Amino acid sequence: MFTGIIEATGRVIEITKVASNTQFKIESAISRELKVDQSVSHDGACLTVVRVEDGFHWVVAIDETLQKTNLGALRKGDDINLERCMLNNGRFDGHIVQGHVDQTGVIKTIKDADGSWLFTIAFDPGYGNITVEKGSVAVNGVSLTCFESKPSEFTVAIIPYTYEHTNFNQLRVGSVVNLEFDIVGKYIKRLLQS
Repeated sequence: MFTGIIEATGRVIEITKVASNTQFKIESAISRELKVDQSVSHDGACLTVVRVEDGFHWVVAIDETLQKTNLGALRKGDDINLERCMLNNGRFDGHIVQGHVDQTGVIKTIKDADGSWLFTIAFDPGYGNITVEKGSVAVNGVSLTCFESKPSEFTVAIIPYTYEHTNFNQLRVGSVVNLEFDIVGKYIKRLLQS
């Protein structure tokens, strides 16, 4: 389980196709601290560390993950948000994030809000996912609060710290992002449909 509080950004150094899977070599400030078989959120997608060496770590994404996330579009040199699993004795600073991306969204608009940025993100409502006003959502693994919630889009405010310490500073209109909708909202929706 994750909280959506990003620890570091990593840089994609190598991308290698291995049958239907893709292996990513990542360089980051936390790579040396990782262990093989550890789960780490990469732009919100939980991936298992398969190798650690000299400030780099390697993870493998299966074809299903590549199809459902933005990881299949990563290129060498791209930055990616990283978060290790929450410690069971740690503070719960964000919200419950499972590292299971529900679908991707597209950055529709970015507005400078005089000290912060407003990102409006469009998504396909056909998957049945919803946001609620002042509810939680994870965008590229970052725990955020929704507003201007509509059936196929929502807006989030990005403060300078988040902008500087995540890959939000590289997103542009048209960028594809990973979305994980609030787990509590998903269960309530399922119960109401039953």
